[in-house]
Amino acid sequence: MAKIITLRLKERELDFIKELSKKENEDKSYAARKLIDYGWIYFILKNYKEGKMSIGRASKELNLTITETIELLADLGIKSPISYEEYLEGYASLKEVF
Repeated sequence: MAKIITLRLKERELDFIKELSKKENEDKSYAARKLIDYGWIYFILKNYKEGKMSIGRASKELNLTITETIELLADLGIKSPISYEEYLEGYASLKEVF
Protein backbone atom coordinates (compact mmCIF):
# COMPACT_ATOMS: atom_id res chain seq x y z
CA MET A 1 0.00 0.00 0.00
CA ALA A 2 1.42 3.35 -1.02
CA LYS A 3 1.81 6.05 1.62
CA ILE A 4 2.21 9.76 1.12
CA ILE A 5 5.08 11.66 2.72
CA THR A 6 6.18 15.26 2.52
CA LEU A 7 9.81 16.09 1.73
CA ARG A 8 11.81 19.25 1.46
CA LEU A 9 14.07 18.93 -1.55
CA LYS A 10 16.81 21.19 -2.81
CA GLU A 11 16.57 22.61 -6.31
CA ARG A 12 19.30 20.23 -7.48
CA GLU A 13 17.33 17.21 -6.23
CA LEU A 14 14.19 18.47 -7.93
CA ASP A 15 16.17 18.87 -11.14
CA PHE A 16 17.25 15.20 -10.92
CA ILE A 17 13.62 14.16 -10.59
CA LYS A 18 12.50 16.39 -13.46
CA GLU A 19 15.32 15.14 -15.71
CA LEU A 20 14.61 11.48 -15.05
CA SER A 21 10.90 12.10 -15.49
CA LYS A 22 11.55 13.55 -18.95
CA LYS A 23 14.00 10.81 -19.98
CA GLU A 24 11.72 7.99 -18.85
CA ASN A 25 8.58 9.76 -20.06
CA GLU A 26 6.98 9.16 -16.65
CA ASP A 27 5.56 11.35 -13.92
CA LYS A 28 7.70 12.92 -11.20
CA SER A 29 6.46 10.52 -8.53
CA TYR A 30 7.73 7.58 -10.57
CA ALA A 31 11.08 9.33 -11.08
CA ALA A 32 11.44 10.10 -7.38
CA ARG A 33 10.68 6.49 -6.40
CA LYS A 34 13.15 5.18 -8.99
CA LEU A 35 15.89 7.48 -7.70
CA ILE A 36 15.21 6.36 -4.14
CA ASP A 37 15.46 2.72 -5.27
CA TYR A 38 18.76 3.42 -7.03
CA GLY A 39 20.05 5.22 -3.94
CA TRP A 40 19.18 2.25 -1.74
CA ILE A 41 20.91 -0.16 -4.12
CA TYR A 42 24.00 2.06 -4.16
CA PHE A 43 24.00 2.30 -0.36
CA ILE A 44 23.81 -1.49 0.06
CA LEU A 45 26.45 -2.24 -2.59
CA LYS A 46 28.80 0.38 -1.13
CA ASN A 47 28.45 -1.17 2.32
CA TYR A 48 29.17 -4.61 0.87
CA LYS A 49 32.22 -3.34 -1.03
CA GLU A 50 33.58 -1.72 2.14
CA GLY A 51 33.17 -5.00 4.05
CA LYS A 52 30.43 -3.60 6.28
CA MET A 53 27.88 -6.12 5.06
CA SER A 54 27.94 -9.78 4.04
CA ILE A 55 26.75 -11.00 0.68
CA GLY A 56 23.81 -12.68 2.42
CA ARG A 57 22.76 -9.48 4.17
CA ALA A 58 23.16 -7.46 0.96
CA SER A 59 21.01 -9.99 -0.89
CA LYS A 60 18.33 -9.77 1.78
CA GLU A 61 18.34 -5.96 1.78
CA LEU A 62 18.11 -5.90 -2.03
CA ASN A 63 15.43 -8.59 -2.05
CA LEU A 64 17.55 -10.69 -4.44
CA THR A 65 18.94 -14.19 -4.31
CA ILE A 66 22.64 -14.51 -3.55
CA THR A 67 23.21 -15.56 -7.17
CA GLU A 68 21.39 -12.46 -8.46
CA THR A 69 23.40 -10.27 -6.08
CA ILE A 70 26.69 -11.82 -7.23
CA GLU A 71 25.67 -11.20 -10.85
CA LEU A 72 24.80 -7.57 -10.05
CA LEU A 73 28.16 -7.10 -8.32
CA ALA A 74 29.97 -8.64 -11.29
CA ASP A 75 28.05 -6.45 -13.75
CA LEU A 76 29.15 -3.39 -11.79
CA GLY A 77 32.75 -4.62 -11.40
CA ILE A 78 32.54 -4.78 -7.61
CA LYS A 79 34.91 -7.35 -6.17
CA SER A 80 34.49 -9.20 -2.90
CA PRO A 81 35.99 -7.35 0.07
CA ILE A 82 37.48 -10.60 1.43
CA SER A 83 40.93 -11.71 0.41
CA TYR A 84 41.73 -15.06 -1.17
CA GLU A 85 43.42 -16.15 2.07
CA GLU A 86 40.27 -15.33 4.06
CA TYR A 87 38.25 -17.32 1.54
CA LEU A 88 40.56 -20.32 1.95
CA GLU A 89 40.31 -20.09 5.75
CA GLY A 90 36.51 -20.07 5.53
CA TYR A 91 36.57 -23.01 3.15
CA ALA A 92 38.85 -24.98 5.47
CA SER A 93 36.53 -24.26 8.41
CA LEU A 94 33.55 -25.38 6.38
CA LYS A 95 35.30 -28.63 5.46
CA GLU A 96 35.92 -29.33 9.16
CA VAL A 97 32.21 -28.96 9.92
CA PHE A 98 31.23 -31.41 7.22
